[in-house]
Amino acid sequence: MRIVAGAARGRRLASPPEGVRPTGDRVREALFASLGPTLSGAAVLDAFAGSGALGLEALSRGAAHVTLVERDRRTLEVLRGNVARVGLAGAEVVAADAVRLVRDAAGGGVVPAGAPYDLVLLDPPYATDEDVLAGLLADLVPLLTPGARVVVERAAEAPPPRWPAALRPDEPRRYGATRLHRAALAADATADAADGTTEGT
Repeated sequence: MRIVAGAARGRRLASPPEGVRPTGDRVREALFASLGPTLSGAAVLDAFAGSGALGLEALSRGAAHVTLVERDRRTLEVLRGNVARVGLAGAEVVAADAVRLVRDAAGGGVVPAGAPYDLVLLDPPYATDEDVLAGLLADLVPLLTPGARVVVERAAEAPPPRWPAALRPDEPRRYGATRLHRAALAADATADAADGTTEGT
């Protein structure tokens, strides 16, 4: 694995422990090419960071701050090593369960570092329950800036996420065994809009 583009282009990343599925170079390249210049100065949440490949790619391409959330102790060691290897300012590693962290913040608890976010990258384990994912997406809404984008990486055969009404989905894109689902926070969205859900297309 390597950083595909930007200030840290070509830097090699260590692989996480067995059982963790990092996003491949090709998928990352396609994803960030589609995001374009919106990364410049952005605050980013990489909620299931693993190796940190997604969040560190965003940082390399101009994001100002990236919060990398990971709960597995062995994976955290790899993640911290990759942050040091890339050597860019603005990366913050948080040892926590992403679902619980976001849910607590949405309920009035401690807000995660770097919030509110302009971009959220979600690459949960493919076995993650659809109801859990839907709840996480709804809880994210109060932590987003106007026009923020949310990207969910899922298996190609998995159903589309159940987006909250505040998030307007784009057409998903498939890359081999992976499908990327993207949505943007509606300009008129409020925290109350998180109550309704809609499936992606």
